[in-house]
This record gives sequence, C-alpha cells and structure tokens, in this order.
Amino acid sequence: MVFCLLLAPLVVFTENENPMPITTTIAKLLFALAGLALLTALGLVVADQTATGGYFITVGFVLLALAFRPYASLRGFSYTLVIFAAVTVAMFYPWVFIEVNGFPLKKLIVPLLQIIMFGMGTTMSLRDFSGVIQMPKAVLVGLLCQYAIMPFLGLSIANGFGFAPEIAAGLVLVGCSPSGLASNVMSYLAKANVALSITLTAVATLLAPFITPLLMKMLAGQLVEVDFLAMMLDIVKIVIVPIVGGLVFNKLFYGRAKWLDQVMPLISMGGIALIIAIITSAGRDNLIQIGLSLILAVLLHNMLGYVLGYWICRFLRMDEKTCRTVAIEVGLQNAGLASGLALQMGKAATVGLAPAVFGPLMNITGSALANWWSGKPPDEGKS
Repeated sequence: MVFCLLLAPLVVFTENENPMPITTTIAKLLFALAGLALLTALGLVVADQTATGGYFITVGFVLLALAFRPYASLRGFSYTLVIFAAVTVAMFYPWVFIEVNGFPLKKLIVPLLQIIMFGMGTTMSLRDFSGVIQMPKAVLVGLLCQYAIMPFLGLSIANGFGFAPEIAAGLVLVGCSPSGLASNVMSYLAKANVALSITLTAVATLLAPFITPLLMKMLAGQLVEVDFLAMMLDIVKIVIVPIVGGLVFNKLFYGRAKWLDQVMPLISMGGIALIIAIITSAGRDNLIQIGLSLILAVLLHNMLGYVLGYWICRFLRMDEKTCRTVAIEVGLQNAGLASGLALQMGKAATVGLAPAVFGPLMNITGSALANWWSGKPPDEGKS
C-alpha cells in the first residue's frame, strides 16, 4: 500500500509541467477506472468488507491524481489526491505507518522536516529578505496578520467546538506556526506578489522560534503544558539550522547542483505526505471519534484566514496583489512544522491531529482559490 506515496514524485510537479506522458485519452480511461474503483469501494464498505474497501479507495485516489495531470485546471490537485491516498492507508491500515521491523516510523518526522527545511533553504538567498526594505508596510501588515489572526482564530474555533484540551491545542499550534512554501506557489498561481510572499514566508519562519512558543504559552498554556525554551530549541533544530545550512549550500554551490533543484521538491512532497500519514496513523482512533467536527473546524480556520487576511488589507487600502498575497500567507500554515512540534511534545496522536488534517485541506482550498484568482488578473491601480 505504500506505493501511493512512491507515486507522489511522479504526479506532483509545477503547474506548467506535465512530465508524465498521459494524454487526455489515457486520462479519460483513468477517470473511468478511478470511478469504478471508488464505486467498488462503496459496495465493499456497505457489505461490511471495510478492509478491502480501503484498498480500492486508495487506488481510486491515485488513479484520479494521474488522470488530473493533462488538465491545467486540475493538475494542482494531483498532490492533494496523493495525500488523500496516503491518509486512506493510514486510516484503514494504520500499522503500515506505525513501525517497520520494530522501528517506530514517527522517529522519521523530525529528520524529514529537517530535509524539507534544508531544501527550502537551498531555494533562498539573502535577496529574499530585501522585501523588508522595499515593501516595509506590506511586510509588517502581513506578519501582523499572520501571527495575530490565525492563533486567536484557532483558540476561538477550538473553544466553540468544545474540543478536548489536547485536540484544541493542536488547532492553536497550527495557527501559531508560520506559513510554508506552498504559499509561494499559490501566490504565483493567483497572480499575487510572489516577491512579497517569499519575503513573508522567510521572515515569518525566522521569527517562529520566538513567536510560536510565546503564543502557544499564552493561548494554549491552559490546555497543555508548553515548555517555552524546549519549543524554541525544537524550532531552531527543525527549521532554522537546516534553512541556514541550505542558504550556505546555495551560496557555495549556486548553479553547480542543478540536480538538487529537481530532486528536493520531490523529496519534500513525498516527505510531507509521509509525515501526514504517520501522524494520522498515530491518532487514528481519536480521529474516528471527532473526525467530522475537526475537519469542519480546520476548514473554518483555514477559510477565515483567507477572508480576514484579504479584507484587512483591503481596509488598509493596499493594492490587489498585496491583498491576495497576505490572504494566502495567512490561510496557508506550515502544518508540517506543527506536526513535528506535536511529536516533540509527545502528543502526536492528539495535538498532532489538527496539523495532519490542516495540511491536505489547505492544499485543496489554496489551489481552488489560486485557480479562481488566476482567471481574474488584478487591476494594478486598484486599492
């Protein structure tokens, strides 16, 4: 069943690439096979053959991911479908992602995150921080929205749904995390300000060791024990050190390691899918109990992030590109980092659930929003 993760590098590329030789004719066949697989799964579940049904659901998602490749409007959802396939395996066959030959797979989460963050660093340079000087107002507003809207939204929504303390803390943790690389891709697709997006992601990430533990201590300290210093050091270890290493690598070997530019995105995408699957496996029983409520809460958290980020910028009379960029930066969180921090807290099965749900959902909503905006070029003079 792990084949669904191995297929991730084959179906996930940038919006303008379609390296797999899948024609629209083949895609139609894949759509038909995917529909057949999902209908078969439904019949098996109704017949109480749930275990076998999970296999066909997984196959259906993977076939759909492949079928989406030739269509520009659907291609961005291929990766999300691969994640759904991985989550399906985790829910129906949790032992696959719990341990292998006695080795607990959750021990892979931090190393995988470090590799992903190193890859992020290799794509960055000091120029990415120049936006602080060139667009100070936009950067300041974006950072304030990022670290003010999402943490307080997370706490409010968690309280509104009446979640258990550790589940609620997970929603707050997602909100206290910085944005991730996905926001840069979505900003490009949405015809937003990509330079601003990169700057906001870079600066928010560098501020995370200080701001994330502080906000968690303030907002979630009554829900779970939060060790400020330990969390700060964890973020430095998981994020800052690998990113700095990537920056140094980029500086020393720029233009001489093109293979790394091609390989790292694939490793990152596969790593994120594996992290989500491991966290889902660990918290499967809790997720079954509160699944629908948590999905609704996470979706509300994500969507309100877009809405508030956008309209606060509109209220401040900022240009349309900036409004779109801040909306995306606020709505898309680094769920992988939140998952790693939940693991370091020893609460992957509870605090880690919200990040595991947030990751796939934000890819769906982010892709949909970016595709919608892509068809509406911003009026440069509009504010």
